[in-house]
Amino acid sequence: MKKRFVLTGAMALGLSLSALAQNPVQVKYANTITADDLEEHLTFLASDEMKGRDTGSPEGLIAANYLADFYKELGLTGPVDGSYFQQVPLVSSKFEEVSLQIGRNKLVQNEDFVFTGDGDMKKKAKTDLVFLGLVNDENLAKVDVTDKLVGIWAVGERSNNLLNAVMGAGAAGVVIVSMEGQANFDRIANRYKTLSGRGRVGFDSPTSQRPIFMVSSDKMGELFGTSVEELKEAAKSNPESIKSQKATYQVVKSKTELEAYNVLGYLEGTDKKDEVLVISSHYDHVGVSSTGEVFNGADDDGSGTVSVMEIAEAFATAAKEGNRPRRSILFLNVTGEEKGLLGSQHYSENPIFPIANTVNNINIDMVGRIDYEYQEAENKDYVYVIGSEMLSTDLKKINEYNNITYTDLILDYRYDAEDDPNRFYYRSDHYNFAKFDIPVIFFFNGVHDDYHQVTDTVDKIEFPLMTKRAHLIFHTAWDLANRENRTRVDGTNTRGER
Repeated sequence: MKKRFVLTGAMALGLSLSALAQNPVQVKYANTITADDLEEHLTFLASDEMKGRDTGSPEGLIAANYLADFYKELGLTGPVDGSYFQQVPLVSSKFEEVSLQIGRNKLVQNEDFVFTGDGDMKKKAKTDLVFLGLVNDENLAKVDVTDKLVGIWAVGERSNNLLNAVMGAGAAGVVIVSMEGQANFDRIANRYKTLSGRGRVGFDSPTSQRPIFMVSSDKMGELFGTSVEELKEAAKSNPESIKSQKATYQVVKSKTELEAYNVLGYLEGTDKKDEVLVISSHYDHVGVSSTGEVFNGADDDGSGTVSVMEIAEAFATAAKEGNRPRRSILFLNVTGEEKGLLGSQHYSENPIFPIANTVNNINIDMVGRIDYEYQEAENKDYVYVIGSEMLSTDLKKINEYNNITYTDLILDYRYDAEDDPNRFYYRSDHYNFAKFDIPVIFFFNGVHDDYHQVTDTVDKIEFPLMTKRAHLIFHTAWDLANRENRTRVDGTNTRGER
């Protein structure tokens, strides 16, 4: 049934059944992508010596130079005025001191609370902590939030709009519960603790006095001297029943400019060279823990980065042998993905090639492992595909056609649902192309126990499977780069802000 659907899609694109025969030229260059080469590159990029390739770190710059040198050796062009580097103007903001005291309870940062806001204060502020609960007009009419720290209950909600509403109503700051259960909060707090001291990386902007303190549901109950169940009930319609508490807090901030770059290798096309296909990955990871343990980032996203390298080599080899693609291809390795998709945001908003001429983005983020869903499966030859039919009815069909012709992987779309609770669509760099109505396709292997852990190491990569996934991506890219017409944009971006 599945293959019948794909064949129908292929014929809808004007392809006959006889066209399903493999193109020996494509196969020849796909076969230059080997497990040995992928492992060689990944062993370097995800080594302990690379210290987790943190954004703006010396090791991040070593990784950037490794990529640029590779593209230069392939004969690809540096498209940024002859350079392979696009500087990304980032700063590291460190909160040198964050203190919060409620009544006599002096809270410990990254144990009792996590600071997620902004601010810079010369002295401690004293006010009241009031309970608002759910953020709605009815509750705001019952609780005076002006110049107060405001306790809000945002479990299961997208909190940014709620925070804006409370701060817009005159609050001095917010203490927020966004998840129930101490264990859930502790996982976040432990991650913040592990990454503490490095600073919060982003684009420079004026400091806003926006102190936001995240606490667990249990801690919120403790601060107000009541049970979690009583808080949940009061949050709905009678928040004024919860007694306010005295509060003291302070936030002290400093900023440092970072040296960070996107790395670009460009292969010019032939008769359709003004149209550009972008193949992307992020080469940054999250560095070293506060205790010196290395987050190697072999799967996330060393696997995607070395896949882009090998796909680039396959296309460069083809070009040298007289099989240059019709469209141009930009191989783009971005920085700052782990800090909020920053490198791809900077490129998409400051493109080297016009966005209007960018025909597609193929994004590769984590393609080296087997996730929870397939660990016990008989057939583990799968890849998750996300975003491929939102903006173009062509792109998904093209990818499926190339899969049944060349690789026969299981193409799993379970995370492509708009209501996917994992929100994977919003969590990698294709997002910043799709927001400009560029049809995107995101290849992903799902999460596993080593995701964002110091155990994400090269020895756990499934190189034969990773190679097969890279072959599929190459074949789809070859098709997109050489077909007569660019993929139509006949869909609507229904997935808005992150």
